[in-house]
Amino acid sequence: MNLYLCSQNRWLHMNKSKYVFAQLIGFLDSDKFRHLVDKYDGNRYVKHFTCWNQLLALMFGQLSNRESLRDLIVALEAHQSKRYHLGLGREPVAKTTFATANQNRNYRIFEEFAFYMMDQARSKRAVDIFKLKGKVYAFDSTTIPLCLSVFWWAKFRKKKGGVKAHVLYDLESQVPAYFHITTASVHDSKTMKEIPYESGSYYVFDRGYNAFKELYRIHQHESCFIVRAKKNLQYECVKWRRRMPRNVLTDSEIMLTDYITSKKYKEKLRLVRFYDEEQGREFSFLTNAFHLSSLEVANLYKNRWQIELFFKWLKQHLKIKKFWGRTENAVRIQISAAIIAYCLVAIVQHDLKLERSTYEVLQILSISLTDKTPLKELFEKTKFNDVKEQFCPLIPGLFD
Repeated sequence: MNLYLCSQNRWLHMNKSKYVFAQLIGFLDSDKFRHLVDKYDGNRYVKHFTCWNQLLALMFGQLSNRESLRDLIVALEAHQSKRYHLGLGREPVAKTTFATANQNRNYRIFEEFAFYMMDQARSKRAVDIFKLKGKVYAFDSTTIPLCLSVFWWAKFRKKKGGVKAHVLYDLESQVPAYFHITTASVHDSKTMKEIPYESGSYYVFDRGYNAFKELYRIHQHESCFIVRAKKNLQYECVKWRRRMPRNVLTDSEIMLTDYITSKKYKEKLRLVRFYDEEQGREFSFLTNAFHLSSLEVANLYKNRWQIELFFKWLKQHLKIKKFWGRTENAVRIQISAAIIAYCLVAIVQHDLKLERSTYEVLQILSISLTDKTPLKELFEKTKFNDVKEQFCPLIPGLFD
């Protein structure tokens, strides 16, 4: 106990003279980022504003909720005397320099660092909620509308533009495991081939992912999937169970009868039809997980809603709807920066053992980045009891 108190006091003393933002940087692996910069030659011909400086400026913009690139530059200039101690370097950052860096530097540097941060956050927050001896993921996408006259490369419809963020979300750690950016015109099911499937894991999909060729690929990886079935599904029942729990209407083994789909998925599938009393709606699920109970299948699909909450949280509290650059490269970098910021908050939340929601942690950080207060002390002293919004509010009804 005394040893723990000594280590805590030492940690507080070390960070007493540091700005909050500088303390947050300590949770980022600079060696890993430097390796990625060297891999893609990101600092070639760069004198002052390096990729590391760019990343930290992006983090400052995300965490302080800056609306535009001009807004971010003004905020950095306002703290000019603190810039070096914040970790942003000694030289002032010009708007054109920042815009050029977002436009020209390889987005893969930031994207791969986002993947690394996701792995770190997931490993720290790993829990076994579902007791299934395998990871449980939900895969879905969110569309970010863009002005076609400004973002000319992101054509969606005749007069609309947009991009899609396709996200594989770990339902147990509540952290993304993978993401893929496309224009909004790409159908959701086309990106299933990009998912890095893991043997023994469970993948939950909505109705837009009835791509039986890709579902069969999951089956070949010795993984399980649960997907909401379409109403026009053509099949014949091979075997069914007679005794079923309440609200389970059907639990049967089926074979696909449509010529094209039967060629893509040649083996048996399980069809579970479930009735949601609260909404008065019926839901049909297809799965290759014959070992799960019908209620477990319904419950896994119910938890798919967490990814919708993640998309809502990301759009409301981080900057992925208003972009600080117009090119595809700049958009990709900013989305990666938002994911990094989310993972950073999740890691801080875990390492400091904070009993606060992700929303509370982000809000406290956003107004305290230039304070000289130890992080632990900052969260202990701040009173945030009146906040009603949480990351995972209770959702009425089972499904939406």
